[in-house]
Amino acid sequence: MTAYEPTPPPGAPPAAYDAVVLAGGAARRLGGVDKPGLRVGGRALLDRVLGACADARATVVVADPRPTARPVRWAREEPPGGGPLAALDAGLRHTTADTVVVLSADLPFLHEATVHTLLATLGAAPDAAGALLTDADGRDQPLVAAYRAAALRSELAALTEEHGALTGLPLRRLTGALDLTRVPDPVASFDCDTWDDLATARARIREHGHVLDEWISAAKDELGIDLDVDIKVLLDLARDAAHGVARPAAPLTTFLVGYAAGRAQGGPEAVAEASRKAAALAQRWADEAAAAQADAAPDATRDATPGTRPDAG
Repeated sequence: MTAYEPTPPPGAPPAAYDAVVLAGGAARRLGGVDKPGLRVGGRALLDRVLGACADARATVVVADPRPTARPVRWAREEPPGGGPLAALDAGLRHTTADTVVVLSADLPFLHEATVHTLLATLGAAPDAAGALLTDADGRDQPLVAAYRAAALRSELAALTEEHGALTGLPLRRLTGALDLTRVPDPVASFDCDTWDDLATARARIREHGHVLDEWISAAKDELGIDLDVDIKVLLDLARDAAHGVARPAAPLTTFLVGYAAGRAQGGPEAVAEASRKAAALAQRWADEAAAAQADAAPDATRDATPGTRPDAG
């Protein structure tokens, strides 16, 4: 794997899209465990993927229902375990958007920016049926892709007519018949197929420069908070409170800022305003402390005779 950085979106915000997440695989290389429920950075793999497509108009997860960090619609292929094409067909039946993002549920490094990149890439290629990621070895990853829904439905119908059913058919029978645009991304395309993959993912998110963002995302999921705030502002506030008042003031002040913003029923703007007020207060404390220290410091112009001042009359 290369550096852990989400792919930046190349253009304007994406058009409306639906998302289909395939989460019902057998996970044979993991001994049949519940792979979508495995945690990386304290968050289930499925929840991490759902976070990446949070702005989808509708999200369909093809698997047996389970608790998730945000509401989704559930679907299941018949019979269960019929393979990715059957699962995709089952999920697609619950979508209505012209564009559908198709994702597997085991992508620990997928971010919203990557989804937007796929959508923008597809939008810039009007003759293409889809845009998909390629991995570090240049292999197509058809379950990290944005497709034109009409093209998917047409090809799935043709395969059903040819084979009688989609059960057991490999994904390449679908993607091989479509005109696809490719986006290289060895990080976002990384999936957890083995225990070694899972260990790599868990180590990667704890690298310096990423662990804080990962922790904030996990905490927001756990607390049911969908709020983007300026982390730097809060860290600067914590630093000012710690230096200007006392070290324990840092976590307590940031807590009070969050509480104040919550009482105001505000979003990021309310947090920013509460942070500004608290930072100004911390600065006043620091100024007073500096003035007090100056008053208490020995005066270099003080006369050598105790109790006298050079300006005494």
